[in-house]
Amino acid sequence: MQIAVTSQNRKTITEHAGTCRKFWIYDVEKGLLTGKRLVEIAVEQSLHASTGRLAEPLAGINTLITGGMGPGLYERLMQSGILPVVTMEKDPDAAVSAMLGNRLERLPVARGLHCREHGDFSRIGR
Repeated sequence: MQIAVTSQNRKTITEHAGTCRKFWIYDVEKGLLTGKRLVEIAVEQSLHASTGRLAEPLAGINTLITGGMGPGLYERLMQSGILPVVTMEKDPDAAVSAMLGNRLERLPVARGLHCREHGDFSRIGR
């Protein structure tokens, strides 16, 4: 299992998952952390720019932890079998540890909001 965490500054969990280009990837086996690495993707591979498959470094993730994301991305991840998690936690290691221990406090994702950049409306959950 792989957990990706948005971390544009390489230190904290950052918001704007769709435009983030730097991610910590945590490898987990049998509930235990087995590895951690930083990956950087190109602008055109960002979650916002790509409408199809995820960029190769992110292609195997099962969970995405972030400080914020829109409803369209939330729905796309869910449809791809990736669990999107929005949290106020700022420390990537603490968030992954809490996630593995089923203690990570999750924030709701607003649904049905207008996406200014694409000019459409998300109809998630309707």
